[in-house]
Order: sequence, then C-alpha cells, then structure tokens
Amino acid sequence: MIGRRALLAVVARPVLWPEAVRAAAAVSRRGWWRSGVPRPDPAYTEWRIVTAYGRPDTPVAPDDVIAYLRWRKRLRASRGARGG
Repeated sequence: MIGRRALLAVVARPVLWPEAVRAAAAVSRRGWWRSGVPRPDPAYTEWRIVTAYGRPDTPVAPDDVIAYLRWRKRLRASRGARGG
C-alpha cells in the first residue's frame, strides 16, 4: 500500500493530482466509484510492491511514486492525450 510519506509527496505536488487520480482509477477494482474512492486490489498492490522492491512489506518510496506519476503524465502528453 502507498504509505503516508508517498501520499504526502503527491499532495505537495498539485500538478500531479489529476494524474494520481487517473493512476488510482486505472488499477482499481471494477465499480470502485460506488465507494467513492479508487482502491486497487490488495493482491495486485502486493504483487507490484514485490516486483519493485523484492518484499511485500517494503514501504513504497515517495520518489518512486512521483517518478511514476511524472512518467505517466509525459507518456499521455506524447500520445496526444489532453486534460487535467
């Protein structure tokens, strides 16, 4: 799961907020909007953390979250996607 430090890193960068919401929605379970908050499947989150860090209990590095969101934003812009 994304830890407090990683979340605060995103909160401190309003320019990445729309991308963070898009990223969260992209990996969330179907029908997430019924709860109002996009949340990824815990098994998927654990798998991603293990593939990135080698252990499921490793905190997600804030710099990695910011780099990922910036990468997503650049990729969308390079494909001509607009918005947010």
